[in-house]
Amino acid sequence: MRRADHRCHAGFTLLEVLVALLILAVLMAALIRGVGLEARALAAQRDSTLALWVASNRIAEIRLGPGAAPLGRSNGRARMGGRDWSWRAEVSGTEVAGIQRIRVSVFEDDSARDPVATLEGFDGGDLR
Repeated sequence: MRRADHRCHAGFTLLEVLVALLILAVLMAALIRGVGLEARALAAQRDSTLALWVASNRIAEIRLGPGAAPLGRSNGRARMGGRDWSWRAEVSGTEVAGIQRIRVSVFEDDSARDPVATLEGFDGGDLR
């Protein structure tokens, strides 16, 4: 009788399974990281949009006031998108008589140093 020198392999070796699991783990980690980054970017975009709406509303309120907007700084709070926002407005003169520059910065809260959004507009209240 002859002895068979080769064996019939019907499956994977332990090393092959471990390498496959390692590759799968690396791919899953990269996928989860990518999804997390996209979620953060979407939240930042949402916050930026809401803050721009707050600033736009404040500029419209200043423009709709009687006469020319008073020069100087003001601040306050507004609710938008289920959140409270802090805003700071500055009305200053321009080179054109009767036209004021309105700059509104919107913050997540009163203690925030960097604005989420800043918007500028102009008012010609003297020209109405």
